[in-house]
Amino acid sequence: MTAARRHTRGWWIAWALTLVLSGAAAAAQAPQDDFLLAKPGDIQESLPATPFVFVAYAFAWAAVAFYVFWMWRRLARVEKELAEVRGRLQSPPR
Repeated sequence: MTAARRHTRGWWIAWALTLVLSGAAAAAQAPQDDFLLAKPGDIQESLPATPFVFVAYAFAWAAVAFYVFWMWRRLARVEKELAEVRGRLQSPPR
């Protein structure tokens, strides 16, 4: 390996480490000064996105059902045309 390649590889490693370490430093949070105990009635769990998830799954299943129905009809049409072609090929020439 030439000196220039080692030098370039060293710069890439330094750049990657700088990128990783700067991301870790940016993600670090300031420590909390005080700790507050939660009372039993203070915390309520809720899922505000539940209707959206339901609609998304319903849409996905409707799309899958439509696609299967559409392919089933196309396959029936292709089988019908294939039967016609077989009939033409098996009939005696005129």
